[in-house]
Amino acid sequence: MPGGRRVGTDKSPAVAHRWGVPPALLRCLPLALLAAVALWLRTHDLARRPMHADEANQGVKTGELVEAGRYAFDPRDHHGPTLYYLGAAVATVRGQASLAALDETTLRLVPAVAGALAVPLLVILARRRESGGPGLSGPAALAAGTFLALAPPAVYYSRYFIQETLLATATLAVAVALRCWWHSGLTRWAVVAGAGVGFMQATKASTPLFLGMAAIAWLLTRAAARPASARPGRDLLAGLGAAALTAALLYSSFGAHWAGLRDALSVYLHALLRFGAEAPPTGHEKSWHYYLQLLGWSRSGGLLWHQAALSALALAGLAVAARRRDPLLRGCAVYGVFILAALSAFPYKTPWHAVHFVPPAALLAGAALDALARRRSGPALAAAIAVLAVFSLGQQTRLTSFLRPADGRNPWAYVHSSSDVLKIRPLAEAARAARPGEPIRVISEEYWPLPWYLRGLPDVGYWTEAPADCGGALVIASVAQADTVRARLGRPARESFVGLRPGFLCVVFSPEP
Repeated sequence: MPGGRRVGTDKSPAVAHRWGVPPALLRCLPLALLAAVALWLRTHDLARRPMHADEANQGVKTGELVEAGRYAFDPRDHHGPTLYYLGAAVATVRGQASLAALDETTLRLVPAVAGALAVPLLVILARRRESGGPGLSGPAALAAGTFLALAPPAVYYSRYFIQETLLATATLAVAVALRCWWHSGLTRWAVVAGAGVGFMQATKASTPLFLGMAAIAWLLTRAAARPASARPGRDLLAGLGAAALTAALLYSSFGAHWAGLRDALSVYLHALLRFGAEAPPTGHEKSWHYYLQLLGWSRSGGLLWHQAALSALALAGLAVAARRRDPLLRGCAVYGVFILAALSAFPYKTPWHAVHFVPPAALLAGAALDALARRRSGPALAAAIAVLAVFSLGQQTRLTSFLRPADGRNPWAYVHSSSDVLKIRPLAEAARAARPGEPIRVISEEYWPLPWYLRGLPDVGYWTEAPADCGGALVIASVAQADTVRARLGRPARESFVGLRPGFLCVVFSPEP
């Protein structure tokens, strides 16, 4: 009835009144449950998977920060300080005051919590405002968040002590803050967004790529729009100041290491020398379609690895974004496509970069379901497709993150440490008990993640070439060094093999009594 009140369209206030639950809390309940599921997936049994070499390296650096209370940024093949400071903070909360006391769960809680936080951030970003405008309906936004909560790369690398998940979550946080600033005009949201940009820069030096792609997406989709701010120039300066201050504090180790500011710029020179046209191969060069294959499907060793359901819905969402005059959907589509194209064009590729594709793909997948649900018979079909996609993603996440997280066939387990590395610590402790006072020697061209597993043990040394005296309580040598080590042991020893990672074996020499 025109001008009259529609009755029965929203039963949640009545239900809330009947049970004594505030309506706002009832509306937030689905998102809270989804965030709880995302957190459980990312924190359950964190210590089970062996430490990857990169995780181990960064774990040792975090332990040094915990012990010494100081950190100095190293621009040579290392990323920014945010991961280490957050890892040290979690260690403090858990009462771990030394490298020896640190464990895998403490370290991996940092990306796990960040990855779980990304889920409500995406839902908030995607959801249409109550006053109307761009975005998705509430159920479609929740579907987008569900896809992010369950996507195999998002879950897998949220359980990995590396920077990529922190960077992806910080990018979402900046996008949410900028959207709040755009609609409210409040300077504080510009400051929050700026601080988020500074955090991104202090996480990885690749931040300008993501900011540049986001700026292009905004220019192509919102050029005619105007923010609510009465003084956007002032807010821009406030945001830039917050970004510079945040990055400077972190890179300078909160004023204790001002050379870190210089090194934060020199990192780009080191990157040019490492990845430039004249640079030698890194071993991580891959074909242009590498990420497309990860986003599709592959079969290895009789197992099928895929996230085809999410990718198919995201492609449908691209078509929806092209038809709708929705700047949020179009901006997301442009950003996702441009990031995929940029990272695909760069020869250096690692699978953890795929975490940056998941949020835009999840939002576009939600847009596809939103468009389908608007049709006459669409809601039931959209719900059925969403259930199938959730089941598919859940099955793949169970396989990749819990059943076979270190399997060489797993596309996300990139040059991953073998489960054999878990044998090293017991072997070393038994050797020290049997032959106290003798050193433990690791003689290998590559030895990570062994420093992590041998942390806290005294008299452990590392050599890339065999020294004149190779004797010790336990000697671990690469196959390439084994003959030389065998000749220099000075006494008989039992020999066994352990795999450091696929294709890299070490010989363990245990001197006989």
